[in-house]
Amino acid sequence: MTASTPKAARRFFERRYREAGSVARAAAGKAYLKSDLRFYGTTVPEIRRAVSDLAREHPDLTRTDLRRIVDELWSTESYELRSAGIALLSRYADRLEERDLPWLLGFVRRSKTWAHVDWLAADVIGGVVGESRSALRRLPAWARDENFWVRRTALLAQLRQLSHEAGDFKLFARLAAGMLHEREFFIRKAIGWVLREVSKKRPKLVFEFLREHREEVSGLTLSEGAKYLPAAQRRALRLPAEAAWVLREKKRPTRRRGAV
Repeated sequence: MTASTPKAARRFFERRYREAGSVARAAAGKAYLKSDLRFYGTTVPEIRRAVSDLAREHPDLTRTDLRRIVDELWSTESYELRSAGIALLSRYADRLEERDLPWLLGFVRRSKTWAHVDWLAADVIGGVVGESRSALRRLPAWARDENFWVRRTALLAQLRQLSHEAGDFKLFARLAAGMLHEREFFIRKAIGWVLREVSKKRPKLVFEFLREHREEVSGLTLSEGAKYLPAAQRRALRLPAEAAWVLREKKRPTRRRGAV
């Protein structure tokens, strides 16, 4: 196997995923993700296995080569090929630099599923952003973007750091507070997701944020964010019964501004 050129790499992945694919899995994946991308019906382990095989053959892949291969894979409408591109970015994370962030954000804008957005945001983009003050200064602009996937990325870009008692929680709190009015499910869920992870080690931060914004926060965000808080803090937040907030969320219209 060789992947000396972007097109060769694409052909390698196409062959592997076609052989490992299943019509039934393709239909199920497409339905589950509600995606208009094309699916081979390849399992996630096989997607990653093919990437690992290519990486073993090309341990010295340069940043330029990586960008060209990923661009080639994302020129397709294939879920698996685009996934392979993200997996390659994760595999060669040490090749990525802060100047790659606009390029990476372009994939977020072109994503047609939360599965790709979250992988890019939390793992790839989050890895580049890290603790860099200059990179973190980009997040407020992303949080104001018309594309809700980009706004979700602004929230998830620190997920890994914040969940390990690092990162800039004050920045996250400011960005999240600015989005509490949004009815978009994926924004409300992202805020709750980050708060939930932070609460596992720093419950006081999460409790104080939710208490301060108790009258603004949605039922979905509140339920997610407070999930692991101590019982006394949950009572203080006057958490509604789960059935009640689920019904409220279902009745609210969802805006899809910036969807692709």
